[in-house]
Amino acid sequence: MIRTLVLLTFWALALIPVALFFIPWSFLVGNVNLMYKVFMWGAATGVRLVGVRTRVIGLDKLDPDRTYVFMSNHISNLDPAITVPLLPRRTSVLIKRELFNIPIMGKAMRMGSMVPVDRGDRDAGIAAVKFAAEVVRQGVNMTIYVEGHRSFDGKLIPFKKGPFYLAEGCKVPVVPITIAGTHYVMPKTRFAIKPGPVDVIFHAPIEPKDFGTRDELMEKVRQVIDSGLPPEFQSNKNTASA
Repeated sequence: MIRTLVLLTFWALALIPVALFFIPWSFLVGNVNLMYKVFMWGAATGVRLVGVRTRVIGLDKLDPDRTYVFMSNHISNLDPAITVPLLPRRTSVLIKRELFNIPIMGKAMRMGSMVPVDRGDRDAGIAAVKFAAEVVRQGVNMTIYVEGHRSFDGKLIPFKKGPFYLAEGCKVPVVPITIAGTHYVMPKTRFAIKPGPVDVIFHAPIEPKDFGTRDELMEKVRQVIDSGLPPEFQSNKNTASA
């Protein structure tokens, strides 16, 4: 519990200079890159501060000059703070709409072209995919936790179909990411953080010419992400949700 409070306090304090300097500066110069770098530094520093040790595998497979759609499994609230700072260049993320109501943070996320998602509204979900497509066409990477919700037990749960509509429409490479270890560090059912190792595996990009049908792409991504999980968490079941 103490580590979680330390992390939240650190992030809250880090928002002060963001509000006082980096958001106004981004407005003045019309560029969010500096603010984005500060957020990424804060995210990465916070997780290191509470004892999370990240091992990165396969990042050298990526061309930093290309635009990608990253598709990752999702186990813990710590997943975005661990994975997003590792990505080459700026990325957008699909984020729960409610978080955009947080003062300062919500404004910063809008400026950074983050995509609000309402999980219970199908029409809003379609609109989010269209918004995400526009962001990708501007050359910004997109990061999506394709299960839509965190897994309770570390195994993959059914994927959402929206990310695959996005990939199909944008025709940019898809990079599957496997996160392993955050189920121990901070699982869905626990507020407290334990120190420990986390592996983030970047698999080889799937090129648009190799997508096949939407369902075939979904199955490819699922199998690749599943292959990077520890054996006790692997499933290789072909399931999907609307």
